[in-house]
Amino acid sequence: MSGAPRDFARELYPFLFAPAVTDGNSLPALLDAVRRSTADKYADVAALRRDLLAEYEGVLGVAARAMADRFARGGKLLAFGNGGSATDADDAAADCTYPARDGWRALPALSLPADGATLSAVANDVGIEHVFVRQLAALGESGDIALGISTSGRAANVVAGLAEARRRGMLTVALTGYDGGAVARDGTVDFCFVARREFVPRIQEGHATLWHCLIALVQSELDRPSEAAA
Repeated sequence: MSGAPRDFARELYPFLFAPAVTDGNSLPALLDAVRRSTADKYADVAALRRDLLAEYEGVLGVAARAMADRFARGGKLLAFGNGGSATDADDAAADCTYPARDGWRALPALSLPADGATLSAVANDVGIEHVFVRQLAALGESGDIALGISTSGRAANVVAGLAEARRRGMLTVALTGYDGGAVARDGTVDFCFVARREFVPRIQEGHATLWHCLIALVQSELDRPSEAAA
């Protein structure tokens, strides 16, 4: 790796290195810096949420209806990603199987990264880029939903997983960041939502917002009386 190592502490918590704090060791100055940093982060997140709503307000509803139709026909959600996006996949599956709100339906869902034995076996024996492809081949069906999450949009195993899901007739939904990366460009995704930021924590906060909007809309769609019953 070339260049000096990044100082993540200074990037994430710049107020800890402000002269008023380091020079005088002042608790009031530190607390004031923490308050300002918190307010700035809140403003950043609020701005991101406004941007996402402005860009995707209509598309979120269309995606939710498509997902609700798959669930209503017996399909399941298969969510996947790496690192922080793996925990987002865990969260998505948990939101389906253990609904957060009274009156919401429990929906079938799996987080592919949660199967550590399969992940490590495929990564070791075949290659990390194949881990989600192998799981989708074993567990996915044409009526299912594939939710691929990648902050960069370039994770090879997520890109490959979404392509495999598309080949198998699954509904494909992606959450990405930056400019969307290969996920947004490759044409293997039915619905691609891009948190257009370059700071990974913000992107992941955007993904959480998008997902929770989607699952709320899905539950609302599932509560609508069917045309046949109307």
